[in-house]
Amino acid sequence: MNSNSFVANIGLDWADEKHDFCLLERGSSSYEYGLFEHSPESITQWATDLSNRFNGQPIAICLELKSGPIVACLQQFKFITLYFIPPKGFAKYRESFCQSGAKDDPTDAFFQLDYLLKHPERLREVTLDSEETRIIQQLVEQRKHFLDERVKRTNHIRECLKRYYPLVLELFNDMDTHIFCDFIKRWPNLAKLKSARKRTLVEFFKTHRSANKKLLNQRLKLIHNAMALTEDLGIIIPQQQCVLSLIKQLEVTLGILKDYDNQIANRFDQHKDKALFESLPGAGPVLAPRLLAAIGSDRQRFSDASEIINFAAISPVIVRSGKKSWTHWRFKCSTFVRQTFVEWAYQTTRFSYWAKEFYIKKRELGKSHQATLRALAFKWIRIIFRCWQDRTVYDEATYLFALQRRHQKI
Repeated sequence: MNSNSFVANIGLDWADEKHDFCLLERGSSSYEYGLFEHSPESITQWATDLSNRFNGQPIAICLELKSGPIVACLQQFKFITLYFIPPKGFAKYRESFCQSGAKDDPTDAFFQLDYLLKHPERLREVTLDSEETRIIQQLVEQRKHFLDERVKRTNHIRECLKRYYPLVLELFNDMDTHIFCDFIKRWPNLAKLKSARKRTLVEFFKTHRSANKKLLNQRLKLIHNAMALTEDLGIIIPQQQCVLSLIKQLEVTLGILKDYDNQIANRFDQHKDKALFESLPGAGPVLAPRLLAAIGSDRQRFSDASEIINFAAISPVIVRSGKKSWTHWRFKCSTFVRQTFVEWAYQTTRFSYWAKEFYIKKRELGKSHQATLRALAFKWIRIIFRCWQDRTVYDEATYLFALQRRHQKI
C-alpha cells in the first residue's frame, strides 16, 4: 500500500448507529472530521459525495473491520480501497499516545488515519473472494455454530439422564440420532420402558433400521435386567421434563444440520476448486469444504505457504527477553481455521501412508498428540499451497517420488 497513490486518506471509526471519520487530502495538512449515520442511504450518500468531490479518484479508508454491513456497502464503490487494522494492534497503538486510557470516536478515527499514513506496509487490503467461495465460507462457519449447539444439547441430556435414567446411555452410543430421540419420546423413564412388550421393542429397533441380532439381544437383555436408579418422583418428573424439552431442541438442530450439509454439498459440487480439495486424503464431505473455506480461491491472497501457516496459527511464536526464550502457539487467530487443519491432519493418518509414518515417528520421539498433529498440519499446508497455486489435484505417489528424488525423509 502506498498512501501517496490516493487523492485522500481516511480513518473510519465504525459503530452500530453512526460512523466517525477523519480525512486528509493529499498535499494538505488540514484534517477534516465528520460523521454519518449507519444506514444504507447515509453510507451511500457519503461515498457518493466523496466521489463527486474528488472526481472518482482513488481513496484509501482504514478501519477495524474485514467484513460487515459498512464494509459490504463501501466495497461497491470502485474508487474506494479498504484497509484492515487489527483491533488489538490498534488498541495498543492508541494507548501508546493516550496513556491515560482516554478514548473518543473522532480521536480513534484520527489514529486510524495516522496508522494508515505512517505504517502502510503493515496493512492488508480488504478484498473479496469469489461469490461461490464466500457463500461456502459463511455456510461452513454457520454449520459449526449449530454443531456446537448439538454438542451442548447432548451433554445436557446426558447429565439429566445420569440422574434418573442411566440405562439409555448404555443402550445408545450416539445421542445425536433420530432413533435416540424417538426412543426417549416413547419411553421417557424406566417404568414405561419396563412395561413395554418385547415384541414392541423389537419392532421399534427394526423400524429404525437397527436390527443387528447381536446388538438387539444385548439391548433387550440390558432392559430386562435394568434396575431403577431412583424411584423418587421429585427427581424423575423434573429431569424427565428437561430431557423431553432438550430432545425437541436436539431434533430441530439435527434438521438444521442436515439442511446445511445439503446446501454445502450442492455449493461445493459446483465450485471450480472442488477436485483439488476433494483429492486431499481424509478430507471427505465435511472437511473438504472447510479447507476450501479456510484457504479460499483468490490466488493473490497468500504469496507463500508460510502466510497460510501463520494465518491458521499452526506455526509457533518465539518470545525472547534478555536471557530467557520460550515458545507458545499463536493467540490471535481464527480458532475455526486452526481446528479445521488440525482435525484434517488427524484424518490423513488413516488415509495417507507418509502422514501415518510421520505421526508414528513423532510420537516415538515423545511428542504429544496435539503437537504432532500441528507439525503434520504444517507439512500438509505446504503441500496444499503448491497444489492450490498450480491448480492441480493431490497425488500421493507424485509426492513420494518427489521426496525420493530430493533424497528427503518423511
